[in-house]
Amino acid sequence: MKLLKKTSRKLMSVLRNERGQGLVEYALLLILIALVVFAMLQGTGRNINNAFSRINSAVGTQSGGGSSGG
Repeated sequence: MKLLKKTSRKLMSVLRNERGQGLVEYALLLILIALVVFAMLQGTGRNINNAFSRINSAVGTQSGGGSSGG
């Protein structure tokens, strides 16, 4: 509980300070940019996964669909 009070006091003092306010704005911008990049990478990852799945299916169809074993 002490940690929460101490953290909230520190946060409030940073928010009251104009210099701290600029820092908070930059932090919010960084978080927003990180979220956008994360969403883009997830979409790209799905597209890459779909492409490899199509390639795998095409290769499997052309080679008879089975493994040679060994």
